[in-house]
Amino acid sequence: MQTAIKHITDTDIWVALESVKDPEIPVISVVEMGIVTKVASGESQVASGQSSRYARVTMTPTFVGCPAIGVMKKDIYDAVKKLGFEEVEVTVDMDTAWSSDRMTPEAKSKLEKFGIAPPAVMDSDLTEEMLDKVRCPHCHSTDTTLRSAFGSTLCRAIRFCFSCKQGFEQFKPL
Repeated sequence: MQTAIKHITDTDIWVALESVKDPEIPVISVVEMGIVTKVASGESQVASGQSSRYARVTMTPTFVGCPAIGVMKKDIYDAVKKLGFEEVEVTVDMDTAWSSDRMTPEAKSKLEKFGIAPPAVMDSDLTEEMLDKVRCPHCHSTDTTLRSAFGSTLCRAIRFCFSCKQGFEQFKPL
């Protein structure tokens, strides 16, 4: 007796990808970060006449030189493969620029709870006020200053809060 093959939808892939965390910010998924930009699935015919289920995932990293690209690509592949696809392809799109506006509101909230100031919404050009009025994730004061434009990763800067006297990282608005 043959067992029925479960039909896996693109929605199932998106749900599985919610479990794939950003390796540099483990409280946020690659979906919440806006790194995964497209999923597609279907069936193709193989030489034996059988059909093969495939999934394709496109990701856009925060920076071209992001050191976590390989880890994210492997984690995405593994999460989708577990769904039962015979073929999984993860493509890194270097032609589409990632923007911090791709992050979900939930991701920004999780960033702040994790101790990293979330990026400002970039619905227009970057302004000096966006760079100067960064809210401290610890005490929520905007009496902060930039200490270094270079944080622990390319997408972060180091700031200092004059109200609570704590240093913190800020996710740069891009």
